[in-house]
Amino acid sequence: MSFSLNRSRLLQQRAEALIPGGVDSPVRAFRSVGGDPPFVERAEGAYLFDADGNRYIDFFGSWGPMILGHAAPPVVAAVQAAAARGTSFGASTAAEANLAALVTQAVPTIEKLRFVSSGTEAVMSAIRLARAFTERNRILKFEGCYHGHSDALLVKAGSGVATLGIPGSAGIPVETTQFTTAIRYNDIAEVEKVFAKHPGEIACVILEPVVGNAGTILPQPGFLEALREICTREGTLLIFDEVMTGFRVALGGAQALYNITPDITTLGKIIGGGLPVGAFGGRAEIMNLLAPLGPVYQAGTLSGNPLAMAAGITTLQALLDGGDTFYNSLAEVTTRIAHGVLDEAKKAGVPLCMAGVGSMFTWFFQSGPVHNFEDASNSDTERFGRFHRGMLERGVWLPPSQYEAAFVSAVHGDGEIEATIAAAREVFATL
Repeated sequence: MSFSLNRSRLLQQRAEALIPGGVDSPVRAFRSVGGDPPFVERAEGAYLFDADGNRYIDFFGSWGPMILGHAAPPVVAAVQAAAARGTSFGASTAAEANLAALVTQAVPTIEKLRFVSSGTEAVMSAIRLARAFTERNRILKFEGCYHGHSDALLVKAGSGVATLGIPGSAGIPVETTQFTTAIRYNDIAEVEKVFAKHPGEIACVILEPVVGNAGTILPQPGFLEALREICTREGTLLIFDEVMTGFRVALGGAQALYNITPDITTLGKIIGGGLPVGAFGGRAEIMNLLAPLGPVYQAGTLSGNPLAMAAGITTLQALLDGGDTFYNSLAEVTTRIAHGVLDEAKKAGVPLCMAGVGSMFTWFFQSGPVHNFEDASNSDTERFGRFHRGMLERGVWLPPSQYEAAFVSAVHGDGEIEATIAAAREVFATL
């Protein structure tokens, strides 16, 4: 049966009449890779199934959270049981503390945390908390690191902002971003210069400890350690945005992998098992500034939603039970996929480099290496678009942007590895 997206195309046209661009998140529109975005009808295990009857090996996993695979039976059962008891109460449930206990067990730098409904909300709240704790205003962030779409952080952001080739966002007053400084990732000399220029002014340094929203970019040896040392010296809080890397690159996140202690951590994605959720947490003395204990206000009607808590508890318990065995197996499969495709590119003479850790990775269409967003921007995005379309036609769905990370789940196995490498071999021959 030949590949067709006729039904999806009609659904996209219908959506465009009702929703801006036909999408509720810009990257879904496939503007940077071309072609028609498939409309998903269902998912199971390592696969997505679209409205045209096509089946795809999924390598973006709802942008990270589906570490156990789609529709994992224990997670589905937990959500069904929770839904039968009621979908939302606007009141406290025991499940909130149950999930919080699992998070703090896996991430011991978090003494207390609060749940919200998205990663954007988690980061926005963490920034407010850092400013209150330090009584300072300035934020230091890094180019290509995406921390959600709150006004002060859409400065040289990655993710969809980079994908669409826009510098930030319209509708944000300059006064909102005047206290945000963005510099190159992995450049500790630039960090020192900013602190020298703004002594006693910087409330927090925020970063993805492993960048995932400019493609996967790893911290260079000593970079995270130097950040921790500078922040401690300057009385500045260090915020690790682990919405993507939390429970993905290691059980305890990137901070466990690199043995760094942040002051505040933001989480999302995996901790909700695929349902909308976010969290921010850290030392008790910082978190206790939140109302009703302290003067920092933050609230949310759906925060701690019982469905998300049920999915998160089941997912995190599975990860804790699996431990090193689970993560070692996941990393081994990821390595075979990432390096297998890289080898095929070399055989075909296609410039390609790869960066990855744990079960997340990116193929950059250039010779590399990639140490920051400026390096990532040297990638051949037109060639990536052709590669993406070719893989999609062969049943492999990659993130539709050069500047997004790919993810592997526990249910990707030998069949998916072989099919992905074979598809890449065919596509590279056309490039």
